[in-house]
Amino acid sequence: MPGSFGIDIGTQNLKIFSGSNSQILNIKNTIAIVNKNQMYSYGDSAYSMYEKAPDIIEVSFPIVSGVIADFDNMQTMLFEVLEKDLKGKIKGSDIVVAVPTDITEVEKKAFSDLFSKSKTKPHSIKVCEKPIACAIGMGLDVSEPTGVMVVDLGADTTEISVISLGGLVLSELLPFGGNQIDESIVTHLKRNYNLVIGQKTAKQLKEEIGSALGGRGEKLTVVGRDVVSGLPIEMEIESDVIYNAIKNDLESFCTNVKLILEKVPPELAKDIVHSGIYLTGGTSQLHQLTDLFSEVTNIKVNAIEEPQESCVRGLGQVLTDSKYKQYGYSMKTRIFK
Repeated sequence: MPGSFGIDIGTQNLKIFSGSNSQILNIKNTIAIVNKNQMYSYGDSAYSMYEKAPDIIEVSFPIVSGVIADFDNMQTMLFEVLEKDLKGKIKGSDIVVAVPTDITEVEKKAFSDLFSKSKTKPHSIKVCEKPIACAIGMGLDVSEPTGVMVVDLGADTTEISVISLGGLVLSELLPFGGNQIDESIVTHLKRNYNLVIGQKTAKQLKEEIGSALGGRGEKLTVVGRDVVSGLPIEMEIESDVIYNAIKNDLESFCTNVKLILEKVPPELAKDIVHSGIYLTGGTSQLHQLTDLFSEVTNIKVNAIEEPQESCVRGLGQVLTDSKYKQYGYSMKTRIFK
């Protein structure tokens, strides 16, 4: 289907489904700016400059806590990616953008305004609730009268939703995610080991030796700055150190999942116990996270491959499969009712 794009604008990654070749582009949602408003670089190359750039280059993430914080730069980057990287034509194309559920209508409208307030007008701009797109991308039939629980663990936010009959029965957007876990690692190492590391190193520690349960028994050597001497230092970090740094954050995740489960109507709760909880989003790849959730809730937890891309795969289905077309709607009809 030529001239159609499904777009999931995440805090950490920008994922785009191109209808012309059914390919998915997944790049870092990062922009490097010079002279206050001139785009110097974007995507993975801009992310490689993060925490390394001189003062004249400002590296920023245009999405904060699930909403657009830097509209102009996000719009510039998006059009650059669509037209140069994907060789797509925005004019006359059909676009579906994923939006978090628990944000205001005005914040949702900003996602469709990226295109409606541009010089190049697409044929149609629709938005799709992110949890529904995630569920479709995971191969779940959201139109059935059975309850499905989706926990989307992103970089800045965690969205916990219960879906039935194509609609959201319950949905909660929590203001923490993978970035907060990284910050906890930075704080823990500074406070207990006099070691100052950057967010990127913290992310590497989380992904390579981090675990949701203790006793993983792996090690990683990182370079940071010694608080006492102020000099660079190499230190070997054990996985239990990372576990101790992040266990309070994981307890918060578990508590919120339990709180949502307590609100679920009994008939839907029966379905969730039967089918399990579905984990998606980049942070869901943390080692043994499914085991921790199962332990806390006594419900089986389903993880999928490439969880970062489940939402954009769902948007692809909304664009190309007539069965799912109804889940994309226009903001004009919603906001001015």
